[in-house]
Amino acid sequence: MEPLGDKARVFNSRNTRLMREKIMGGQVHKQLLYPLITIAVVFGVWQLAANHYNSEFMMPSPCKTMVTFASVVHDPEVIKNLLITLKRVLTGFFYALLIGVPLGFLMGYSKTAMRLFDPLIDSLRQIPIMAWVPLTIVWFGLGDGPTIFLITFSGVFPIIINTVAGVQNISRDYYNAARSMGGGSWSIFTKIIVPASLPDILIGSRVAVGLGWMSVI
Repeated sequence: MEPLGDKARVFNSRNTRLMREKIMGGQVHKQLLYPLITIAVVFGVWQLAANHYNSEFMMPSPCKTMVTFASVVHDPEVIKNLLITLKRVLTGFFYALLIGVPLGFLMGYSKTAMRLFDPLIDSLRQIPIMAWVPLTIVWFGLGDGPTIFLITFSGVFPIIINTVAGVQNISRDYYNAARSMGGGSWSIFTKIIVPASLPDILIGSRVAVGLGWMSVI
């Protein structure tokens, strides 16, 4: 005869599993439902605006836009231009990382570097990106140069700020523990600073990529 305790454990385990599956299933359904509602509302408002203007030039309907989009994405010239734009964004993002991450590490770790660079960075990032367009054309001429500069310029500041925040949020206890065990500056940097600040760097990188796409001209 099977012990009553074993039956109770099996029953409770089965109920827990069923409840977990039910909760997770509900969360998945909600995660799918909310975006669908948002898309439906956007397309509904779009269709109402298209009916109001009644002009494909001013406001084409969603169906017309989708049909045109499907035909455009197969155009080799469009794909070529899209790849050129993607190359510019990735190049500018690479330069932003190359400048922003080391500078952010330096400013986050050194109070002297923070005092030196923070006023300059805080002043430059307040300037609207479009104000740099005439200067970039004078400096770099026409072509990829101005666009890559603007993408780099718009993306470097969120990377710097988030890297600084990631370094400064590290508890001093980690530094003290590493030094007490004989850790040097390079060991502290590679095994404490970089791993601990990596989530903030990724957040800044995500913001930088979005700003880079917005800066493509």
